[in-house]
Amino acid sequence: MSEKQRQCCVVMRINLDCNACCRKVRRIVINMKGIDTHMIEKKEDRIIVCGRFRPSDVVVKLQKKMKRRVEILEVEDLTGREEGLHDHETPYEPEHEYSEQQPDHMTMPLLF
Repeated sequence: MSEKQRQCCVVMRINLDCNACCRKVRRIVINMKGIDTHMIEKKEDRIIVCGRFRPSDVVVKLQKKMKRRVEILEVEDLTGREEGLHDHETPYEPEHEYSEQQPDHMTMPLLF
């Protein structure tokens, strides 16, 4: 899978002072190609973006448009999960089977 088609979620930090900054970030993110979902957390100064894109491209575009520093806090690659679902894996089997037998002795709760 090419670098550009990588499905991922990126958590970024950018200084969001006011509601106008949030609106501007939202407008920039919505107009980007390849972004499926986004969430802007104003109080934490964070933006979470998910889709098929390169994280560095999103950061560079936000920095140019907003004229602010953007930090990548976390990148979660989601392509591995989708590929793992298509593999033929054996179903989960527990190591031990527990029988429904009653214990040999009776346990009583302690009452004080």
